[in-house]
Amino acid sequence: MTDDGPKVTGEGKPPVVVVTGASSGIGLSTARAFAARGAQLVLASRSADRLATVAVQCLAEGAAGALVVVTDVAEERSSQNLIDTAVAAHGRVDVVVHSATVMAYGTIEELPPEIFTAVVDTAVQGTYFVARAALAVFRSQHRGHLVVVNSLLGSIAAPQMGAYVVAKWGQAGLVRVLQLETRNEPEILVSSVSPGGVNTPIYSQAANVTGRSARPPLPVDSPEKVARAILSCVDRRRARVSVGPANPLIVAGFRLLPKVYDALVTPLLHLASLTRQPPTDPSTGNVLEPRPGGEAEHGRWPGPLGVPHR
Repeated sequence: MTDDGPKVTGEGKPPVVVVTGASSGIGLSTARAFAARGAQLVLASRSADRLATVAVQCLAEGAAGALVVVTDVAEERSSQNLIDTAVAAHGRVDVVVHSATVMAYGTIEELPPEIFTAVVDTAVQGTYFVARAALAVFRSQHRGHLVVVNSLLGSIAAPQMGAYVVAKWGQAGLVRVLQLETRNEPEILVSSVSPGGVNTPIYSQAANVTGRSARPPLPVDSPEKVARAILSCVDRRRARVSVGPANPLIVAGFRLLPKVYDALVTPLLHLASLTRQPPTDPSTGNVLEPRPGGEAEHGRWPGPLGVPHR
């Protein structure tokens, strides 16, 4: 992990960093990256035991503290409690990284309504609840940085991923509005970081009613790369960051060549992301409740050159 950039706040104290989705994937990599900088961490997810393990890991890697707050961001009281607990413990919050998300595979017609709703609510309502609580603190401090982990799918569409596409488009719109509504506070920043395929367990943890096995689309980046982008976003106070070498080309194709994009997206999805090997039974994944046994920093997919991520 990069060790560049400021390690302390203006008061000479370690930064207080809240990370949602900290028990797995990008959230876990981000927590570890801030731990290496000596941050005071507040770690949130739905998985208590996994969070406890991550807290121990972060302390061993240099965190000044690692407070665990079991949180379901889709619930207003839970999100408010997260931020309130961070303020009660440390007196302030400097950075909130919101990476909690869930995913589902299946056509709009096939997905059970409760799965579709939960995926969208986690992204849209969850971001709203976390942002609302965090921004109230930031405005009282007249400073603070909210980083929302969005997705390439917040800028394009893909068949059989409709719930996640709706979730991420809605989240992207919400972030854009928040950026406009915080312009009157120059020391408050709302940012989005949008990765493409990332080697995390979210694909195997997703709800899936397609009968196909899900995997990240190529090229596959590591969660550590996304975490480095998040730290760079904070250091450089950037409003929007894209992670993935193919992202600009894919977005350009979606916007400028819609007929070509529409003709290619389904066969490419089946070739690269939703394969028939091995076939899968219908599953709700971790959408309705956490599955701690499936949580980890990395998934089982190799990097773009066929080399497993570390």
